[in-house]
Amino acid sequence: MVPDGLWQRIEPLLPKPKRDPRRPGRPRVPDRQVLSGILFVLHTGIQWEFLPQELGFGSGMTCWRRLEEWNSAGVWQRLHELLLAELQSAGKLDWSRAVIDSSHVRAARRGPKSGPSPVDRARAGSKHHVLTEGAGIPLAVSLTGGNRNDVTELLPLIDKVPPVRGRRGRPRQRPDEVFADRAYDHDKYRKAVRAKGVRPRIARRGQPHGSGLGVYRWVIERTIAWYHGMKRLRIRWERRDDIHEAFLGLATCIITYRHVVRLC
Repeated sequence: MVPDGLWQRIEPLLPKPKRDPRRPGRPRVPDRQVLSGILFVLHTGIQWEFLPQELGFGSGMTCWRRLEEWNSAGVWQRLHELLLAELQSAGKLDWSRAVIDSSHVRAARRGPKSGPSPVDRARAGSKHHVLTEGAGIPLAVSLTGGNRNDVTELLPLIDKVPPVRGRRGRPRQRPDEVFADRAYDHDKYRKAVRAKGVRPRIARRGQPHGSGLGVYRWVIERTIAWYHGMKRLRIRWERRDDIHEAFLGLATCIITYRHVVRLC
């Protein structure tokens, strides 16, 4: 479940376990086996309590605790930055443009960052907001309620792009342009995007189709399909928003790692 190359990058980032010698107990399940269990849940969508013990991943609660611990320690964010730096070093990141879009997912349980969905008869739902570079490699992702307007995440996602090292000079953090559909059509946000040194290329409402932006924007649809190919992200089962965001962060790393293997 965990390729050697991915594990070599993750292992140095994991926090060291703190064990009290005065409190002996069952041996700690190795981190690599637990990560395999977390990935099994991410890819199959199985509930934690039904994680098969015979697979050797540890219990579902062990995997859940370790996911929470690693997410709180910022492991996925640092891993994503490391993978982006590898792509940047190889010249495989397209900074000439970025593309932004969102997708709606039903929330099985109401909780933080969920809300009445305007596309699902006001049932609880959430949105995954994704910003990619020109080829569809994710640069930033966020979670909001299903009733949140897409344009409200335009500036936060641009600001969330980490400074990407890998080449001489200052780290790169801003694309040249950002492409978006009509949901992001608002002059106030266009001015704010320009103020960040990024040129907005946003379709306007009321205009006929055929603007030409679709030639560049299709990559975001493919990236969202990659996210939803991991079944745990098709429906938000977690009441706690930080656990669902942990799955989003891990999925972002998996998608980026696949590009590292393919391009580097």
